[in-house]
Amino acid sequence: MKLSNKGRYAIRALFDIAYCNDGRPTQVKDIAERQGIPPRFLEQIFQDLKRAAIVGSKRGPQGGYNLARTATEIRLGDVVRALEGPIALGEKEAGRKTRTPQDARRVTDAVLRDLSARIEACFCAGTFQDICDPADALGMRRPRSQRYTYVI
Repeated sequence: MKLSNKGRYAIRALFDIAYCNDGRPTQVKDIAERQGIPPRFLEQIFQDLKRAAIVGSKRGPQGGYNLARTATEIRLGDVVRALEGPIALGEKEAGRKTRTPQDARRVTDAVLRDLSARIEACFCAGTFQDICDPADALGMRRPRSQRYTYVI
């Protein structure tokens, strides 16, 4: 199983929101700049994540995308399934033509289902807080909050 760019970028973008802005609204341009993700592609990813209720959005000057739940509640598996579909190693059943004997297919399909379940369990065991904690331990700096003070 290989995670697509869409899946990898989504994980990096959600980490960015969780780590750099404590889950609060973050503008796409800021995430794209910090994570090296094309902004237009990031917008598409966020639309999928919004439909899956993983992120929310807020309009306006202080707006952007935010986590719909806390970083401890959002699992990596939620994101992967929202963007990639079910986590599966086996072939799709529909339209499959095979020349293998029925017994061999049953055995290999059972092994692949078991491996798929194990991979899914690994994705579901990890949360975005599990990504933020090592960043703190490594001494990664959080960007400073961009609060503006206006003096007239």
